[in-house]
Amino acid sequence: MKNKLRIASLAIVLSVGYSYLNSAQAQNNSGWNEGAKLEDAEVVVEKNRVIELPQAARNFEKFRIEPPAVTDRKVLYRFSDYRLPSQDIELQMRVLTIKQDELSKLYGNYLKAGIGNYASLYLKGYFHNKRSKEGDFGAEVSHVASARGPVDQGNSAVSNSDISVHGERYLQGLTVGGKLKYGRDKYNFYGYDPDLEREVDKDTIKQVFNRFAAEAFLHNKSSDAPYLFNADIKFNYLNDRYNMSESNLALRLRSEYAIDDMSTFKVNGDISFVSQQDSATTTRTLFKLNPTYERQLNAFRLAIGANVAYTNDEVNDARNLNIYPTVRISVEPVKDNLLIYAGLGGDVKRVTLYELTQENPWLAPDVQVADINKGMEIYGGFDANIYNYVHLVGRVAYQNFRNLYFYNNSLADSTKFDLVYDDGVTNVLNFFADASFNYSDEIRLGLKLDYNKYNTASLEKAFHRPEMMASVYGTYNFYDKILFNSELYYIGSSYGRIYRPDGTSELRQTDIIVDLNLKADYKFTNNFTVFVMANNLLGNKYERFVNYPVKSVNLIGGITYSF
Repeated sequence: MKNKLRIASLAIVLSVGYSYLNSAQAQNNSGWNEGAKLEDAEVVVEKNRVIELPQAARNFEKFRIEPPAVTDRKVLYRFSDYRLPSQDIELQMRVLTIKQDELSKLYGNYLKAGIGNYASLYLKGYFHNKRSKEGDFGAEVSHVASARGPVDQGNSAVSNSDISVHGERYLQGLTVGGKLKYGRDKYNFYGYDPDLEREVDKDTIKQVFNRFAAEAFLHNKSSDAPYLFNADIKFNYLNDRYNMSESNLALRLRSEYAIDDMSTFKVNGDISFVSQQDSATTTRTLFKLNPTYERQLNAFRLAIGANVAYTNDEVNDARNLNIYPTVRISVEPVKDNLLIYAGLGGDVKRVTLYELTQENPWLAPDVQVADINKGMEIYGGFDANIYNYVHLVGRVAYQNFRNLYFYNNSLADSTKFDLVYDDGVTNVLNFFADASFNYSDEIRLGLKLDYNKYNTASLEKAFHRPEMMASVYGTYNFYDKILFNSELYYIGSSYGRIYRPDGTSELRQTDIIVDLNLKADYKFTNNFTVFVMANNLLGNKYERFVNYPVKSVNLIGGITYSF
């Protein structure tokens, strides 16, 4: 367009220029030269045209648009099924998710080794599988020994060793497992008077216990079935250096059936067969059955049942068949935080040399063992939690016992102990209290108190049964780097009567025991830890049993390797 305008303008300029040249030429030719004269002329302009416009018609009516006519319309819809091609589509968008907490590495095995004064050797090993949904299995070994002791060096040496394996398998709704253990304990009868000028034959004061235990169990406690049970069978075997042996085959059943959401029926059963071989052979049988019905009544829970027990013990004219009603009522004013209960009942407890020799290893041969018959007991107590940090337990009971055993120095040898029994009923008033404080697994403090007031029928004293036992304990975890453990415990005095060769005897009172134990672990890495244990820091060679002082300050230090 611009080009055309340029061409037209150029043409106009050329035309005007050409016309001007022609006009100038004509004037030159006509005499419009210098000296020429203009002639007079008259120009007449005539205007005689009149422009007339027609009259416009004005329309004052508004412009209207007629609406379209309404007609029936049929709307047809068509749905098309669109499918993406069958190929993978790579999405670039990422969905934000919460990162799962990673499980910390689990060290299921460790080895500990340490040495200390009194020529002490401390060895322990624990081997276990890692996290598994299929089963649990492991093994343990232990050897703790002191080649010297508080009396005549090696004459009071002690050694405790054991090895065990265990395992369980998780099936659908069931758990089956078992355990095997072997232990060997060596002691010495060092309760003689070291001031006597006589040579002690070390071979005559030695005592060695061999212990074997086997267990198998089956339970469905982790299932949601209305009937829950836990059944096991155990076999324990014990022998010593003096040809004493004992075997115990025991079966136990714990079961409950949920009748509805408010009531439950429980049945517990025990049966035990003991064979004791010493200078004579003794067989002892115990059978117990305990059916109980429990009912929830709002905040109250009521349990009513009976304990039926049969024992064939003959010691102290033991009663064979025993039937005790059991009643327990509890109320929970603050759910999961405060429980108050009271009840009454009775029971028969199995007693074996396997447990007695762990409590007192200096027993004389041919001791008479009998089951403890706890008659009617009246009790009450509470269990409280305060802000999930403080746990309080309190219990008071008035108990009646038959064939409650006591340890007393043997008439034949005062370095050994016989089992003696009260000829009648032993009444006991018991107070128990336990208070613990836990704060985020860093600080743990606790106090335990167990007081028993014995009232014997024929025995002059409750031999070697102290009235008061208490302990204060605490642990502190410093940034998972240093772990402190401490325990201060108190055991009241008790009594024992010793007999001399000349036929005289003396009632001896044992020491009041105040003992302080400390332990510290320092973790260098996740694999290596150094530990120090200090026992009996107050250094008192007290006597828990008459004529048997314990070691003074005992220090053990060592290292732990975890893997």
